Amino acid sequence: MKIMQEHIDKCKREMIEALSKVVHSKRIATNKSMYAISAECGLSKSTWREAELSSCKNISFSTLWQIAEGLNMKPSELVALVEKELGSSFSFID
Repeated sequence: MKIMQEHIDKCKREMIEALSKVVHSKRIATNKSMYAISAECGLSKSTWREAELSSCKNISFSTLWQIAEGLNMKPSELVALVEKELGSSFSFID
């Protein structure tokens, strides 16, 4: 059971890191500061910063949705970019 939990925790970290890379690159492409973009989509700057710098432990679906909207994309597009960053072999199932 401990090994399974370690695998899940590792996958969560990888997923958050992949999301962070995508969010950072997409925000830079918008030429907006973290403060401006987070204010536009209704997130606190600290929440945006945690997502972009991969310092959060997990992320809620509603936060993911707001981030996508802040980046002027559909949540499915954001998830697809994160999936691409993770690679086809990524899975929570060991």
